[in-house]
Amino acid sequence: MGAWQPLPEELPAEVRHFVEQLRLLKDRTGMSLVALGTRTAYSKSSWQRYLNASQPPPRQAVVALCRVAGVAGEETERFGVRWELAVRAWPREPVPPVPPVRVPAGGPVPGPVSVPGGEPAPGAEASVPAGHGVSAARGRDGYEEEPTLPWWDLLDEESSRQPAGPRAPRLLLYAALLAVVLLLAAVVGAVTLG
Repeated sequence: MGAWQPLPEELPAEVRHFVEQLRLLKDRTGMSLVALGTRTAYSKSSWQRYLNASQPPPRQAVVALCRVAGVAGEETERFGVRWELAVRAWPREPVPPVPPVRVPAGGPVPGPVSVPGGEPAPGAEASVPAGHGVSAARGRDGYEEEPTLPWWDLLDEESSRQPAGPRAPRLLLYAALLAVVLLLAAVVGAVTLG
């Protein structure tokens, strides 16, 4: 269990502490990364990235790991705070510059327009960065914050959203209906015997 890759030296202290705590929590489960992936709906490779500090985990992944490890209450809240601090301090990889896509004056071209040396093509009016206007399911930080939750987590969330009040009248209605059915059965039984 304790054979973890060394964390990069340049990691901020908040990230290092958070990942070390996640590793301890994962070790506490006694599970392999495959088993952890099955229980949390995050893949083995995702857990490898999270536990080697290659990528910050989504908050729901941390919550799922806490649940699997049997962590609850204040300890789960501490992991939430550690997560927030780590995500804020997580090193951001510089985004490589995206070459512009040239749009000629006559309208869009059916394929990419290649212009050596970055010179505008003759008749080009506008320059639009590649990927401009494409919306992704990822945030600006480069990782998905709200992943698809496993069905068992959705049941917990749904039941916590429903107020307890509407259940009580429904139970009373069922109890009254059961009493009426029992009473009718007793009357029918008495009439047939008598």
